[in-house]
Amino acid sequence: MIDLRSDTATRPSPGMRKFMAEAEVGDEQIREDPTVNKLQDMVAELTGKEAALFLPSGTMCNAIGIKIHTKPGDKMILERDAHPFTSESGGPAVMSGVMTTLVDGDRGVFTAEQVRSLVPPVTFHSAPTTLVLFENTHNKGGGRVWPLETLNEAADVAHELGVTTHMDGARLLNAVVATDIPARVWSEKMDTVWIDLSKGLGAPVGGVLAGTKEKMEEARRYKHMFGGAMRQAGIIAAAGVYSLEQNVERMDDDHANARRLAEGLGAIDGIKLVHDTVDTNLVFFDVSGTGKDAPDIAAALKEKGVLMGAQGKTRFRAVTHLDVSSEDIETALKAMNEVVAA
Repeated sequence: MIDLRSDTATRPSPGMRKFMAEAEVGDEQIREDPTVNKLQDMVAELTGKEAALFLPSGTMCNAIGIKIHTKPGDKMILERDAHPFTSESGGPAVMSGVMTTLVDGDRGVFTAEQVRSLVPPVTFHSAPTTLVLFENTHNKGGGRVWPLETLNEAADVAHELGVTTHMDGARLLNAVVATDIPARVWSEKMDTVWIDLSKGLGAPVGGVLAGTKEKMEEARRYKHMFGGAMRQAGIIAAAGVYSLEQNVERMDDDHANARRLAEGLGAIDGIKLVHDTVDTNLVFFDVSGTGKDAPDIAAALKEKGVLMGAQGKTRFRAVTHLDVSSEDIETALKAMNEVVAA
């Protein structure tokens, strides 16, 4: 089965499994797991931060990142389609008690001027804005990579106004590979940043949050509070170590496969690409012109051994990853042609 529903579909390779099985472990909760400690040091170095914290999921990275920068009743600014607003079950409201100020971005990207306009002077009548959240790459923006200058300008305005910054960098390393801009450069203006291990990097679980030592100590408390503390976690942290050593540069193959997929889909009558460019490994397309509904197309594709994620009645998201080869892309395109023509 060719699974293009998400880059979370990857399975540990034989090499990764062997590395995990042989990992040195200890009690992570009391900081005695050497493999967890190694992973945290690697991500701190990668992002240019003082310290990092291994967490069970990217959603927990966002939950804790928001928590350590806000107090209940505060406001946070984030793009209208950002993951914490659309896909984290109301976590910011429940866990941090924050209100959200939504920005209408261009495929997830907003400007310094928008940030400035959304941070009013603090009065007794208004909640203070204490956090701006950036998502890079932006999932629902089609895997869009932020222009670095735009990102830094928006972060500078936030800091000028006394507001902290947090980057949802679930696919940050896709941005790194697509632009040749190091992760530490992308992260320079961010007070906290995290990367996901279970997407393009191909590990089975986990994310790593990075920031100052002080903030990571605070984050460690919330890790325990939110149920994220673990014991011999080196077995799963080892997958992150392996992926950072072996699976970063190869993401370029995923991006090339996504471009080929978009090219092939755009050539099928009735299919229209949602975005003009494919920056990384996500392809959004609309099938309304085929006269068929997306769920029906998805069901027919499954019969042909291809899984794609229907999003509503007419739209799909397809995601390339290390378990999808260039040959798989051609097979998927052939299947789509047959389904649409049927």
